[in-house]
Amino acid sequence: MSEARAAEPVRRRPRDRRQTIEAAAAVAFAERGYHRVAMQDVADAVGITAAALYRHFDNKYELFREIAMDLVARLTNATAAVTSPADRTPGAARADAEAVLDAVSGETVAMRSSGNIYRWESRYLRPEDRKALAAEFTALRCRLSEPAATLRPDLDPATLDLVALAALSVIASVTAHRTPMAVGPLQTLLREAALRVLTDAPGPAPSVSASGDGDAPDEAGQPGRRRDQLAQAGIAAFARRGYHEASIEEIAAAVGLTPSGVYRHFSGKSEILRTACERAAATLDAAAEDALGHPDPREALRSLEAAYVRFAVEDRDLMDVYTADVGALDPEDQRRLRRLQRAHVDDWVELLERVRPGGDPRELRFLVHAGFNVVADLSVALRRSPGPEAKRWIGAVLETVLGA
Repeated sequence: MSEARAAEPVRRRPRDRRQTIEAAAAVAFAERGYHRVAMQDVADAVGITAAALYRHFDNKYELFREIAMDLVARLTNATAAVTSPADRTPGAARADAEAVLDAVSGETVAMRSSGNIYRWESRYLRPEDRKALAAEFTALRCRLSEPAATLRPDLDPATLDLVALAALSVIASVTAHRTPMAVGPLQTLLREAALRVLTDAPGPAPSVSASGDGDAPDEAGQPGRRRDQLAQAGIAAFARRGYHEASIEEIAAAVGLTPSGVYRHFSGKSEILRTACERAAATLDAAAEDALGHPDPREALRSLEAAYVRFAVEDRDLMDVYTADVGALDPEDQRRLRRLQRAHVDDWVELLERVRPGGDPRELRFLVHAGFNVVADLSVALRRSPGPEAKRWIGAVLETVLGA
């Protein structure tokens, strides 16, 4: 008996257990959202007990914050490893920008399955943590805007920051979809598209006003039927705080109703969300149908670009909700809306193939997703700019991303 006990292997805790937990949790948060992941889910994914998980993290929020800060640290560390040239000639600046873009794209592709928590799930970070995360991304943009200043001496610092944001948004777009491509060609495609933004983006961006909010709609105070007012109030609340954090009470208060008054028009938050997503899908589908019927492919693509940018700028909250919160719908509604989203991308790829004959359809699909991501990020960054100016500038950047 003593010999048998001596032969049993000694169980030791893996040294990288904490990193394994973070990796599993990052994928879970990215795929299902912060609110739909429990600590037990993470423990099951790692193959440990919940008690063992709590030895590493006190609660789910601490785990989520650690993941968010670690992922951005990977990006900043990758760019810090790139040596800046001593001189600032255009050739050296271009090589520096390419090296930074390669470093960012390498890390982003490596964490493709989890990187999209930044875009939407970061809404659930506490204010001080969101501020720290924003500071890290500001530093990352600065690392790219430095060589861009040499490449684009015609641009002011504010525009250079926006151009850097757009270039990084091109790369980040791969975390928002699952279209497959080998790592090498994918990184090359991302670098070239991002570099196009740095070198070919339009001149000075629109000014940002200290007050005002572009062309954004008046959330819930606009006239109309009560159901429409409630839908608009729900969209605003979901965009601002996320579907799971928003409450029926605040949606009701936004239009001067009690919660019971909401239920005379909607069965609950989920129906408001479904209505919002269906409205967005119908708007985009109508724009695509009009564009595809145009005899000139180039003009058709311009029409589609203009409609998409107009929607993003004028109804930014609805665009955000349609992009971010589909995962909160019931499974069948999710599948239906995902099919509509994929069909919309197909329409763009079809038009882009006509404009760029001979292009690889898969590469064009990546560029379309990159364009969508850039439009979304710039519409937020320019939310306090005059609407017409913002739409023109964002549209020109979109054309640059698409190589159209």
